[in-house]
Amino acid sequence: MTETVHLARPEPVRHPHPVRAWANAKFFESLDWYLHRRLGARKKALLADLPPLVVELGSGSGASMRYLAPGSRLLAVEPNPHAHAALRRKAARYGIDLEICGVGAESTGLATASVDAVICTLVLCTVEDQVAVLTEVRRILRPGGRFVFIEHVGSGPGPIRAVQRLLRRPWRYVFDGCCLDRDTAATIAAAGFADARIDQYRLGGLFVPVWPQISGVAVA
Repeated sequence: MTETVHLARPEPVRHPHPVRAWANAKFFESLDWYLHRRLGARKKALLADLPPLVVELGSGSGASMRYLAPGSRLLAVEPNPHAHAALRRKAARYGIDLEICGVGAESTGLATASVDAVICTLVLCTVEDQVAVLTEVRRILRPGGRFVFIEHVGSGPGPIRAVQRLLRRPWRYVFDGCCLDRDTAATIAAAGFADARIDQYRLGGLFVPVWPQISGVAVA
């Protein structure tokens, strides 16, 4: 029997910047192969053994779907309408039962303690209020539910930190709010999860400002 998750209340669709939102949707869809190359092994390990119903914050063009079991139900919380067509294409390709919610991660509209898994990849860099998003994640997770994340973060002292500071404002403008220097690990650790495992690593590759990254699982 397919599990049903009801919205607790209707939420208005957000309206991102029309040009940047469109450009970012196309850019990240074209970058899918590169993200798979750089993050594929990590995402495959982190997203293994998820329950049949998964909530994903900021699903973008659907880069995480290839790591979900065919037949999984994905509730994609994605406020950028320009990404929705790509999400549907990926869902058909990978055999995912997709439902799109065009709302922000700070207020999903899902019922309290209604899901067992929430995932996000390179999303907490962009949200306006990380604390509000993590509070929402804890609210919708059942006790023992998992929050699985991969995020780029601010660098420690050194050349990459200097690059992040130099590019901070133009990067945030071009990538529609993406902040290069957030201490997301500390925010997750302080968010009140029962347990949080956070691994730090360096991505490498073309995009030097996002080399410092974290991944892990927090348990509600």
